[in-house]
Amino acid sequence: MVDIAEHSDALDRAEVRLREEFATMFELETIHRFLHSSYDDFAARASVTLYLPLLAERFGRQRLQALAKVEGKVAKPRPTVLFLCTHNAGRSQMALGFFEELALGRAVAWSGGSVPSGQLNPSAVAVMSEVGVDISREYPKPWTDEIIRAADVIVTMGCGDTCPLVPGVRYMEWIIEDPAGLEVEDVRPIRDDIGRRVTGLLTELGIDVTDPVGTPSSPRNA
Repeated sequence: MVDIAEHSDALDRAEVRLREEFATMFELETIHRFLHSSYDDFAARASVTLYLPLLAERFGRQRLQALAKVEGKVAKPRPTVLFLCTHNAGRSQMALGFFEELALGRAVAWSGGSVPSGQLNPSAVAVMSEVGVDISREYPKPWTDEIIRAADVIVTMGCGDTCPLVPGVRYMEWIIEDPAGLEVEDVRPIRDDIGRRVTGLLTELGIDVTDPVGTPSSPRNA
């Protein structure tokens, strides 16, 4: 059981930072609620508790950004894509990594899972590193109402009937093998498939990908 008192100082500092960032958009109570509900979610399934305040701050910030878009408080909203799978440990994280690497800030991507895992799939992290994309700092997380409503495109990858349905949102279903439990050599084809699909999606969004992510034999950063 996590004792929130252990993290009270870190959470207080995180709340100060979020207040500075969002004070012109939201009441302080909303900022406090989003931070602490994010903390409670991670604390309920965390095996390692050291980084809980940091994860809560990062997820709280993402949720507040989503709410700002939903409420029309973002002056020039960028296209927003949400990648969903079951555990948010492999497929959706690889898609997020490719998207952020290729979009270069011209569009926003988030990811989530219906039953978030306790950690990323190490094989997924390894194969993404092979092509110069570091997803090791990401973390499995759920989706929330404001994140769903802020998305322009929702890409589902195996979450089945638990995937949310929101009117007016464009849905895409990618049939991609789950890399859970697979060795690195078996995850590479899954990674390459996801990379091609993400590149195609960005093209559909009108975002030109002029410097595609490389392959192990021809890495981007070589």
